[in-house]
Amino acid sequence: MASRLDRIAEQRRQKLERLRGRGINPYPYGYHRSHTTEQARELLKQQEAGQTEAVVNVAGRIMANRPMGKISFLDLRDGSGKIQLCFYKDRLSEESLKLFQDLDIGDIIGVSGKLFRTKSGEPTVEVADFTLLAKSLQPLPEKWHGLSDVEIRYRQRYLDLIANAEAREIFRVRSRVITAIREFLNRRGFLEVETPVLQPSAGGALARPFTTHHHALDQDFYLRIAPELHLKRLLIGGFDRVYELGRIFRNEGVSTKHNPEFTMLESYEAYADYNDIMRTVEEMVSEVSQQVVGSNKVKFGEETIDLKPPWPRLELRPAIIKYSGLDFEDYPDTKSLRAAMQGLKMEVDPKKDRGKLIDELISSFVEPKLMQPTFLVDYPVEMSPLAKTKPDNERLVERFEAFAGGMEIANAFTELNDPLEQRERFLKQQKGRQAEAEVKEVIDEDFLLALEYGMPPAGGLGVGIDRLVMVLTGQQSIREVILFPQLKEKP
Repeated sequence: MASRLDRIAEQRRQKLERLRGRGINPYPYGYHRSHTTEQARELLKQQEAGQTEAVVNVAGRIMANRPMGKISFLDLRDGSGKIQLCFYKDRLSEESLKLFQDLDIGDIIGVSGKLFRTKSGEPTVEVADFTLLAKSLQPLPEKWHGLSDVEIRYRQRYLDLIANAEAREIFRVRSRVITAIREFLNRRGFLEVETPVLQPSAGGALARPFTTHHHALDQDFYLRIAPELHLKRLLIGGFDRVYELGRIFRNEGVSTKHNPEFTMLESYEAYADYNDIMRTVEEMVSEVSQQVVGSNKVKFGEETIDLKPPWPRLELRPAIIKYSGLDFEDYPDTKSLRAAMQGLKMEVDPKKDRGKLIDELISSFVEPKLMQPTFLVDYPVEMSPLAKTKPDNERLVERFEAFAGGMEIANAFTELNDPLEQRERFLKQQKGRQAEAEVKEVIDEDFLLALEYGMPPAGGLGVGIDRLVMVLTGQQSIREVILFPQLKEKP
């Protein structure tokens, strides 16, 4: 037996055939729109002030139909907002009345008419003429004013955007965040560039890559896990400040904070160190927040996060001791550190090296405590093969991660520019990765050659755009801020 939704869909197909039988094209080529719904509402204010009176052509999706005898009020929504339509049925021609009777919620129409305000104060178009622009063959979710099924919202994002004003606003904010970041960096003399997504070696970060094959070249390539090594080539080539906003691909887990493809800002500034980059990050995030959401303070769950600079700086080692009770310096090798972590009832992957184990301590004990924006600074060298060691301690590097909302939002180094030391670090990393059997590590020899020509001292930065948007919009899941998140295929 057909379901109720199937029966509704069949009725809509029958209407479609009736329309075509009467010579009406249910999917015409275009429509001249004189105003958006938002512009029409503003025009009504001007009209009421005696400044103008005009007929408007507006277009959008029918979101509600309230019949009241010979009058029907419809809600029409476009990308800018909503406006009410008033149809006087006894003023419609016979053909127009038939067309009106075949309209459904979800159809897209264009209407022409004068503006007025109802007794209840609602801005309204008195429809003199209308055109069907797209017949909707599927009914909108019954609770289109608040679609709550998470599975549908993520798999059929278009329904989420139709149904939920909050979802639409999140992605408007996301767009404005990216624009504001670009403006911030451009004002500071950074050059926006583009680097390859397909790369012959997976470098620039410690992550498992996606692999693909180029048939014409008969060569395997990796989807980039970071644009870092190519951006540094540009510093070597003479660009002092560069950045890229683009997609990154990491063949790793999926969670409320992780998606296999995500958007990253990476920037590099010659003659800067990680202290300079810390100031850049706190100033940029604060300015972007003020510009996009109108405040330095944002609500995140039960917390109010204050993004105003300066942000506190915490040394990594004391922070781990404080929150876990374990001092990783007491366990100088992987085996002893793993045993100590198991003593804390942690499930520890036996394939992970010492650097990744320390990272586990951060994510398990420290990260959840850092709700307010905080810089965690000075990391063990084995965690950061591309960062410079501290002048007074060769076991640590000048690296920071920025946290807010209990998650990492940025990562930065004083960049290593000694080509010989970089080669040694890569070789050590290659040995460790092969031991983990994660990926066949290939050293980027061209990058090492480029370093031998001389790269200026520099500070490098990576900012997770998705997580930053999560903080600014108060979302607890990364899937809420990615239009089309990765989901497991339905069986």
